[in-house]
Formats: sequence, C-alpha cells, structure tokens
Amino acid sequence: MQLVSLAQAGHAVTSDSLNAEVDFETLQLPTMEGLDGLLAKKKRVAKWAPDRNGSLMLSSGANWFSSSKSAKKVSSNYVTSIIDGLKKLYVKKLKPLEVTYHFSDFVSPLLANSDFDAKPMVMLLGQYSTGKTTFIKHLLRTSYPGAHIGPEPTTDRFVVVMNGPDERSVPGNTIAVQADMPFSGLTTFGTSFLSKFECSQMPHPLLENITIVDTPGVLSGEKQRTQRSYDFTGVTSWFAAKCDLILLLFDPHKLDISDEFKRVIASLQGHDDKIRVVLNKADQVDTQQLMRVYGALMWSLGKVLNTPEVTRVYIGSFNDRPINEAPTGPVGKELFEKEQDDLLSDLKNIPKKACDRRINEFVKRARAAKIHAYIISHLKKEMPAMMGKAKKQKRLIDNLEDEFVKIQKEHHLPAGDFPNVEHFREVLSGYSIDKFEKLKPKLIQAVDDMLGYDIPELLKNFGNPYD
Repeated sequence: MQLVSLAQAGHAVTSDSLNAEVDFETLQLPTMEGLDGLLAKKKRVAKWAPDRNGSLMLSSGANWFSSSKSAKKVSSNYVTSIIDGLKKLYVKKLKPLEVTYHFSDFVSPLLANSDFDAKPMVMLLGQYSTGKTTFIKHLLRTSYPGAHIGPEPTTDRFVVVMNGPDERSVPGNTIAVQADMPFSGLTTFGTSFLSKFECSQMPHPLLENITIVDTPGVLSGEKQRTQRSYDFTGVTSWFAAKCDLILLLFDPHKLDISDEFKRVIASLQGHDDKIRVVLNKADQVDTQQLMRVYGALMWSLGKVLNTPEVTRVYIGSFNDRPINEAPTGPVGKELFEKEQDDLLSDLKNIPKKACDRRINEFVKRARAAKIHAYIISHLKKEMPAMMGKAKKQKRLIDNLEDEFVKIQKEHHLPAGDFPNVEHFREVLSGYSIDKFEKLKPKLIQAVDDMLGYDIPELLKNFGNPYD
C-alpha cells in the first residue's frame, strides 16, 4: 500500500523505494477510484446467474458467506492445495465424528494443522548398537547436536532431528506445546516420556525435506526386566502412524529378536508398507557367514511379522568408513553398494510420495473412525434402559470379540479393519457405556460423502506439489 501511495504521489517506484528517505507520516493514503462501482456491479451479477439449462440459480459467489450448515460439499474453489483441502475436510466432516464417539481416547489424538503441514518423517528402530545413530550421521555427513555413539546402549531418548536456523537441542516438554510442531499428541504419554524426548535442530539441505526420528535401542535379555518409565511400545506406535518410512536395523552379531522388540514390531501392524529391514554392518562377516545370517534373519522375521510375503532386506554397512573388502571381497563390495543405492533411492523418493502418503493416512483414519463409531453406538444400543447396567457392561466387555463379529455382519465391514480387542477392552473399561452416543447417520454419511466425492474431487483439481 505504501508503494501505491508513493506512485500516486508522483515518486518513481523502484526496488529501493521503501528504503529511500520518504516522510510516510505526511504521505496520503492510496485512493481506489471506481472500486465502489465495480463492487456494486459484481454484486448484481453474482446474485443471480443462469445455469447451463438457462434457469436462474444462486452462483458460487453468493454462497461464499452462507452458513456451514447449509453447505453439503466442500468446494475445491475455496482451497489452494491438497493439504489445505484435507484440513478443511477434517474439521468439517471427520472431526465431528471423532469427537462424538471419543476416537481420540481409543485410537489416535485429534489432528491439528501442524500434523498436516509437517515434513515427511523417517524413523529408525532396532536393538542397541545396531548403528541407528551412525546411520543418521552417514545420511547427514555430519553428527547432529546431542548424538552419542557407542557399543553400549547410548541413545536413551527419542530424538527428532529437524531443520533449524542453528544447531541446538530443544527439550521435549517445550516441543510438545509448540503449535507449529506436530508433536502435541505426545503429551498423552506423560512427563516421564517427555523428559526422554528432545528435538535436535540444525541447518541441513536434507532436513529441509525430511525429518529423522532416532530411537533408544530396544532392550534384550536381562535389561528388559528394568522397566521403562513410559509406554515405549505406545510411543513407537504413535510415531509409526506419523512416519512415512520405518527402518528396522539389525546387526549380524545380534539377530535374536527380544520380547520387547517383538512387541514393538507387533505395534507396527497396519503400517507394513512403510517398513524397510536393513541388515547393517554386513561387511563385518565373510560371504559364507553372511549367507547364514541372512537366512536366519528371514526366518526370525517370518515368525514375528506373520505375513506370507517375503520382506525386502537391504544389506550394507551404513557408516563413514569405506566398505571393508577383506571378509567378502570385491563381489561383496559391489553387492553392498547396489543395496545402499536402492535404500537411498527409497529415501530420496519420500518427499515425492509424501502427499500420496498423507492422503492414504487420512483415508485410513476416516475408515477407522467410521468403524469406531459403529462399535461405540452398537455397545450403547445393547445397554438396558433402566436396571442391570453394570452387569450388562461387564458382559459386553468380556464378550467384546463376539460383539465385533455382530457389528461386522450387521454393517458388512472387513474384519481386518477392526481395532485390537485387548487394547479396546482396556480403554473401554474406564468408561460408562451408557453415556455413549447413539448412532448418528448424518455424521456417517458426511464421512462417506467425503471419501466418495470430496477427496476424489480434490485429487482431480490439484496435482502432487512435489512433481
């Protein structure tokens, strides 16, 4: 506006105009000649406009300020990108369903704008001394603030490595309350976890596109008996839902999968497409041993992952040192280099796939929220009107598997989309089922419309921003 005022006052408008010594206090405000007439003309045109058949109908301009209750579809004219559209769809159509049926308490916390705007994340998981922190150092070509590397369990906390103006470490309690950070949901794990969580910021070109999550080494043997002060499995599950890629790192000298590691891998259920298995430090064994180690690892993973498909395992040595050719020879070196290139190309493609992943997670969440609504409303319907509520609630919780089957048959839902029975039972025991809401078809219909019409329309109007 100052530039417009300068131009109307007769000054030459250049790149240095605002830096010149101009008395802005005496400068007149810019005049907008003809604006009132133009607005009045547009208002008359916008009020009624003929449609394709020649009949008169209200144009989209007249509906701009109409109430949200009367609007049935979220028009793509009001959004500027896919992410912007998902935010609006979430607030208008999905969030009301989640709030009504306590979705945040049972499945996942409510989403904030920062969850949509966050950069793609990569999480590294593995037992201690499998080279997680060294892997990050290898990717960044430098160490991040607060990194500790050693043969013993050195990383004792969850560290989020992000891009920032300078090198510094920010405590977990501070990060969890920042509105522009996607970590507010971690407050549900309490102060005991937040004291073991920190954000490491540093300026780096790679971190401008992705965020890396370093995790404490999964414990094995006697160390498992020293219980952590927070729900480690729950935290990894929370991060898994947010991440775009999960790297499971193994050491050829420590192939045993401990009980805690089994629980962690089980918590990744539903995110199988994100998991990549990495056999790190592979240049420390010769070719014959490597063949046996690879076979043993595949056998162990087959028992834990419970999937008929063969998991892709990347073999290599991800550290700053050159590959040790002595044990495996030139053939091993060539193999490791090809495997490392494949894994690095996977990492490079993350930003390109981030938008598709965001939509995928959003649709997955919408379906989970629908099924959750059916479960909650069904349990409410089964409760008696007057007497015997406590007994009926206990019976419903004890026979939750049977109730799930009933809901599945009644609404023709896939069994694989239902939540974990034990976890659901544990959370449900803290609620009074009688206080739940009955099924509200309008809320379900809004989510169905979103999945059937709004999201396809959004994808049609906007391309991938990373292409």
